[in-house]
Amino acid sequence: MIRHRPKLRTRVVGVLITATSVAVAIPLVRAMWSAYMESPWTRDATVRSYVVTIAPEVAGRIVRLPVVDNQLVRRGDLLMEIDPTNYAIALRLAEATLEQAQVDADNAQREARRRRPLSGSAISVEQLQIFDTGAVAAEARRHQARASVDQARVDLERTQIRSPVNGWVTNLQARQGNYANVGHTEISIVDADSYWIDGYFEETKLHRIQVGNPAVIKLMGHSELLHGRVASIARGIDVANAQPNDQGVATVNPIFTWVRLAQRIPVRIELEAVPEGVVLVAGMTATVEVQPGSEAARPR
Repeated sequence: MIRHRPKLRTRVVGVLITATSVAVAIPLVRAMWSAYMESPWTRDATVRSYVVTIAPEVAGRIVRLPVVDNQLVRRGDLLMEIDPTNYAIALRLAEATLEQAQVDADNAQREARRRRPLSGSAISVEQLQIFDTGAVAAEARRHQARASVDQARVDLERTQIRSPVNGWVTNLQARQGNYANVGHTEISIVDADSYWIDGYFEETKLHRIQVGNPAVIKLMGHSELLHGRVASIARGIDVANAQPNDQGVATVNPIFTWVRLAQRIPVRIELEAVPEGVVLVAGMTATVEVQPGSEAARPR
């Protein structure tokens, strides 16, 4: 019997260790399951930003292109210049037309003023009306000529295309010497001041997300944490059901009642600060955890 006591002691110790491990594991597993199923966090998040597309408002050949792909530009920097020759000539022609119109209008007004005292004696009322009408028409032509000068001046200014935002030139395809058409995008700029995070949360977790809640963001390619706040929650997503077919009747996809997948709803997170050294790129993958209180935890 003495020989079997060590084995009995070993078994008792093993049972105690197992029981303790199970007792500790059960609440941990329950807590992890609760956090996974109920806490508002998602690995399905994306870095977003606005992209400003710049298209010429006047047509012509590109004579200057002082930027390169992925270059950082500031608001007001020159991006492209279209050949201004024709537009400069058009401005001079419009200015000359304006000078002639001003001379004609002044002359017509002087003639009308000279004849007003003669009405009823030297000239008839009808003739006076003709001169007054001529003066009004000449004044209208002067206004038209002045508007043409303004338009020509604007067109000349538009040959120089400048950046409307701070950002990075992206996917540059324009080349010096190419012909630029009106309305055709030549340069795109990623707005450096517009980055935000779109987190796609399951609909079962939306009830725990409120506008203004703090959020913690972990980018896939960085160890640093980013902080932000919930700015808004999308109010609509695309659904396949009820789309009309060729006959105009609703197309309803069959579903299995025992398989119900939660829809994912976009939640916009405005960034509060970006750590030094973190390079934000639109399209990057991120993990987002929304905190109901003020204290933030590390995303899973």
